[in-house]
Parts: sequence; structure tokens; C-alpha cells
Amino acid sequence: MMQMGELHGGSRMLSAWELLGQSGSFWLPPPAATSADVVDSVFQLILAVCTVFFVLIVGLMVLFVIMYRRRDGVEASDSPSHNTALEIMWTAVPVAISMVIFYYGFKGYLDLRTPPLNAYEVQVFAQKWSWTFQYPNGVVSEELHVPVDRPVRVVLSSQDVIHSFFVPAFRIKMDAVPGRYNQTWFQARTEGKFDIYCAEYCGSSDKDSQGHSSMLSKVVVHAPGEFENWLEDQANVVKRLPPAQAGEELYKRYGCAACHSTDGSARTGPSFKGIWGETHEFSNSTPTKVDENYLRESILEPMKKIRSGFQGVMPTFQGRFKNDQEIRAIIEFIKSLK
Repeated sequence: MMQMGELHGGSRMLSAWELLGQSGSFWLPPPAATSADVVDSVFQLILAVCTVFFVLIVGLMVLFVIMYRRRDGVEASDSPSHNTALEIMWTAVPVAISMVIFYYGFKGYLDLRTPPLNAYEVQVFAQKWSWTFQYPNGVVSEELHVPVDRPVRVVLSSQDVIHSFFVPAFRIKMDAVPGRYNQTWFQARTEGKFDIYCAEYCGSSDKDSQGHSSMLSKVVVHAPGEFENWLEDQANVVKRLPPAQAGEELYKRYGCAACHSTDGSARTGPSFKGIWGETHEFSNSTPTKVDENYLRESILEPMKKIRSGFQGVMPTFQGRFKNDQEIRAIIEFIKSLK
């Protein structure tokens, strides 16, 4: 089994279990992060133990059924009361195997729960039904972008209910819980895109197909040097694009698309199409015209006015935007949807 420094990316010889898992298996996708090694090793160990005992027990059952089946003219004999040596063996062997599995599993768990001190940190926000990722320079994206061969610590929080951040190729899974922060970490060793799922049922919408099963995203692992270029380019979205186009980009990044369509169809929230200038009715307030002030208030204080026919489930985006220019860009995008 690997030591802590080995898990954190040092050069070393691969074990037989790790070599077996390099290309994946029938049970598991190819391991794309160092965290997969310890998980796959314990999994393969448990699978091997289960397979051996399954074959042994079922094989003996079949053998005994054949050898000791009832025969005509043969009287049944009393079975022995007990066999001390046999009972000690079938108690001691499983205990010993369980202790070995516990040792490797617990040691691997401690490694997976202890991120390196130099890990790059990304904030992960979960909400019905999307993931949002925020980087130290304030950039926000709807996909998780990371550099290859560098440890990354993700800090998870939820805006509403319990969600679970799950990346099968990295063998990591951690809950995002309302009112607290959880963390996990990984070090991707393969460039490419890898699926992110929510592994905790978090509800569904009665207005469309949006819900737990559609809470999907990707981890995008960049080649050396490309991540820094991507981060710098994304930081200037408001400057490099016209306001409406920048707003459309931010509408996707911040997860607005999970609840608000742009084609007129109702989802968990009302569609953005054609609402500019209309007067809307609310279940907890007087009718209001859709203008800049109303849209800004709806983004920062969504519970203040709840649109009639919809539930008040939108989380606040207070503190999520880099500056007022991003809010203004989203407003310009909504104004353009005529």
C-alpha cells in the first residue's frame, strides 16, 4: 500500500493492484487521479476475498450434497456436536481478513481525507439542480477546471438540500451539506473531461424533467500551462464580450439555466424569454414591472417577491458575483430575450 507522500504524487513503483487497474476493469472506469489507486486496491482485495470464499463455500456445498446425499438402505447417523479446531479456524480466519481490510481501508481513508498543504483550492456550490465552481481569483464556471498533476482541494457547500459531489473516474465522493463546509481533494493525472454526478437524491421538478438525475457537470483537466491561460481568459468575460453576450455566458456559469429557460418553457422557475417590461404577479407581494431594479432584487433577494405559480426555492446570489458589472450583464441578457 502507498505511503502519504506517494499518494500525493511522488514517483514510485506501481503495485500489482495498481497495474491491474491502470486501464480500468469490468467494475471500474480507468483511474484518472491518484486517489483512485487506494480505492481500487481495497476494492480489488475485497473482491478477491469474496470470490475465493464464494467458490470455496459453494464448491463444498455441492460436494457435500453429492457425497452425503441420502441413499436407500443406509441409515442416517447423528452429526458430531462440534469440532473445536474447525470452529476456531472459521472464527480466526475471517477476523484476520477483516483486520487486514480494516488496516488498508482506514489508512487509505486518512490519506484521502488529508489534502496536501500546497493544494489549489476551488469553492463548489451545489443547488437544485446544478454545480457552480469558484476559483481564488473570483472566476465562476459551470464545469470544474483543474490543472493536471497538481493536488486540488474542493470545499463544498449547499444552497438548499444535501447533495453529493461524485467523480467516478477519481473515486471521490463527498456530501455538500447546507449550513456547513465539507472538503475532499484529488490530483488528476490524465488530461480530458470526466463526469460529475450528484450521488444524493435531491428532489425533482413537477414542471419539467429537471431534477436530481440531471444534476451533471464535468471535470476538465488541462495540460500544463493551459489552466492558467483559461483562468485568465475567463476572468475578463465582462471586458472581452458585449454585455448581453457576457450575460449569456454568466447565465450558464452560475447555473441559472438549471431553473430558468430561454425558450418560454417553465421549469422550476419562470422562463426569462420575453419577461422584460411585463408586469408580474406575486404570491407574497404586489404586482411589479420587470425592470432593472426588479431583476437585481430577484437575483440578490429572491424570496422578497415569489412569482405566482412557482415555489420559493431560489437561493440568494448575494456575494457570488465578482462585481456589479456581472449582475448588469445578466440583466442585459434577459432584456435581449424578446
